Amino acid sequence: IQCRDAVLAYDGDPQPAKNEHGQPLTVWDRQSMKTDMVTGRAVPDETKRVPLLTYTNPRPAQWPAADYIVGNPPFIGTSRMRELLGDGYAEALRAAYPDVPESADLVLYWWHKAAGLVRGGKAKRFGLITTNSLRQTFARRVVQMHLGGAPASGPASSAKDAQRAGSETGAPLPPLSLVFAIPDHPWVDTAEGAAVRIAMTVGVAGEHPGELLEVKTEQPQDDGSERVTFTAQRGKISADLTVGADVSTTIALMANEGLVSRGVQTIGEGFVVPTEKAEEWIAGDIENERFLRPFLNGKDLTSSPREVWVIDFFGFTQDQALKASPTLYQHLLVTVKPERDQSNRDSYRKSWWVLGEPQPMLRRMTAGLRRYIVSPVTAKHRFFVFLNKEVLADQALNVFASADAFLLGVLSSRIHVVFSLAAGGRLGVGNDPRYNNSRCFDPFPFPVCSPAQAERIRQLAEELDAHRKRAQAQHGLTLTGLYNVLEKLRANEPLTPKEKLVHDKGLVSVLKQLHDDLDRAVADAYGWPWPLSDEEILTRLVALNAERAAEEARGLIRWLRPDYQLRAVAGSKEASPTLALTEGTAKPGKQPAKPKGKAAWPATLAERVRAVETALHGHGSPVTPSALAKQFARAKPANVAEILETLVTLGRAQARPDGTFTR
Repeated sequence: IQCRDAVLAYDGDPQPAKNEHGQPLTVWDRQSMKTDMVTGRAVPDETKRVPLLTYTNPRPAQWPAADYIVGNPPFIGTSRMRELLGDGYAEALRAAYPDVPESADLVLYWWHKAAGLVRGGKAKRFGLITTNSLRQTFARRVVQMHLGGAPASGPASSAKDAQRAGSETGAPLPPLSLVFAIPDHPWVDTAEGAAVRIAMTVGVAGEHPGELLEVKTEQPQDDGSERVTFTAQRGKISADLTVGADVSTTIALMANEGLVSRGVQTIGEGFVVPTEKAEEWIAGDIENERFLRPFLNGKDLTSSPREVWVIDFFGFTQDQALKASPTLYQHLLVTVKPERDQSNRDSYRKSWWVLGEPQPMLRRMTAGLRRYIVSPVTAKHRFFVFLNKEVLADQALNVFASADAFLLGVLSSRIHVVFSLAAGGRLGVGNDPRYNNSRCFDPFPFPVCSPAQAERIRQLAEELDAHRKRAQAQHGLTLTGLYNVLEKLRANEPLTPKEKLVHDKGLVSVLKQLHDDLDRAVADAYGWPWPLSDEEILTRLVALNAERAAEEARGLIRWLRPDYQLRAVAGSKEASPTLALTEGTAKPGKQPAKPKGKAAWPATLAERVRAVETALHGHGSPVTPSALAKQFARAKPANVAEILETLVTLGRAQARPDGTFTR
């Protein structure tokens, strides 16, 4: 029995980091708070600090020789790794595993290491219990790497060790197969007694079919556990832990590029104020209205809205913000700055009066639109609605930069919802579907149809949006409540008295008819029969994605919003007719000169994103993350790859089928 760190090894003991003058570096302990004397709010106590530790020669820990690897690694999400393990440890761990994305949960390091040992013949199989984030986008990239048989890029990774083990026999490294998996299963965290969702996977080397169990029913027991029943499928288990059409093989399409983004992130509670306070400030000085916007998050959309506003000084320097609105500036000075002063990110500390993630790309995408489409990132039901341009969306909402009801209609159809449920992951104890833009929107092939078919979809989408908003405005109903009843109608289940009241006030049978008519109209636009099973829908969409990708490789791009995309994405000043979908060829602008020598790898994430985007645009041809990383001193290919995927999501880069990226 060995009691030690299972994933990270290093030389000696951790040492305090020092600055250029030899003085120890310290950071806020991430726990201690104090009461602000002006506002009475709890703010970080900057005097409570701990040493910033450094780890010498960090590397993957070596595991004892074993035939079978079984484990239940700690459930620590990426957002809490620094808080629970320390900033220095988190940096050392990521340096030791360059093939694991920075946004991965801690359990993925165990999975990655076990998969590498099994593929390299060092173990027969592994079986791990992990968080259900295993099939989320960034974790899925690592899973797909092993299932696809690709070698890792990092010199210290377990997959690289496995590659060397395979080369000892002269044989290529075999891919991994999942022979058993449960994507989502209820679990009680014994450490805190909290209910979570977990995934179970068993991996072996080679090509093998597997058994996939999906939870069918969950019945709570007196001891806090759940009695669970399953449905079973056999076949090739994909990286997204499904059997059947492999949506994980779909790739981003240029036609969809530059049209979707997450909303803004405040990073400071003081940015959000109730309507009464906003109206008081506006009444006191009408100039304050320039910097106050209605604000919606995911819960505002699915449940009862909070009716709050957000202070938005985007584009203003500190002096400009102070002169333009001293009242709002002082409010942020006492409610936001104390918290931002303890942030590890330079941009948060130095620009404390600006929203933490103001999303400039989102603002460019929606400029000039009278409305745009939003959908919750995580929600029990997947629906899409229009918001007026005055409203600013929170990071819990995905924003689709189009005022066209055709786009709203296709997104709202069962064809797209089935794809998004298969391509996206699930999150939290509620096991709610999560809409990931890079997996659910970017690869989705929209129909190419006649003007009459497109107009029919627009008409139904406008009616759907108006019908739901009327029910909300007249009766105070929530979208979650409406769709709870709709799902029962679809399943032909009896309604409770409360649900009957929602049905009658919200005219949910009419809502069902609108969705049914929309589903048929969208299927007709694809030229498909209707109804289709979920598996038939996915099979057709995966095939259509491959067909569209081949078209785009030949230069045929069916832009969704050509008037905007040809300027912002393709770099052309020529605008095509504003059709729902049109055929065209991207006309990139002149490429800037390729930088010479190696540039310094920036310290902050925001600066790294800008540097990678600049370097990418400096290439006149597609480039791999590894090649792009070589332009920077000490840059890791895995970190560059993650930034490139983020740029793809934001519409600032294009991912190609061969693993390269281009502007």
